[in-house]
Amino acid sequence: MEELIKILEEVRPDLDFASETSLIDGGILDSFDIITIVGEFNDAFDIEINVADLLPENFNSAAAMWELVQKLKNA
Repeated sequence: MEELIKILEEVRPDLDFASETSLIDGGILDSFDIITIVGEFNDAFDIEINVADLLPENFNSAAAMWELVQKLKNA
């Protein structure tokens, strides 16, 4: 999870990803942020996040993103 937080902080250093839980629902992250995050996660964690995974609930918090990464790593 530490590596995930570092990636998120590189994309948006202005956000506190450890405590934010409505990144999508609150309009905090935009589509460009998500595209950047997906690319970084794919490279860093050797996974493939596809269109079916691009659901708001998968990106609303760092914990939700970590859960998605773990699911895809174990698939």
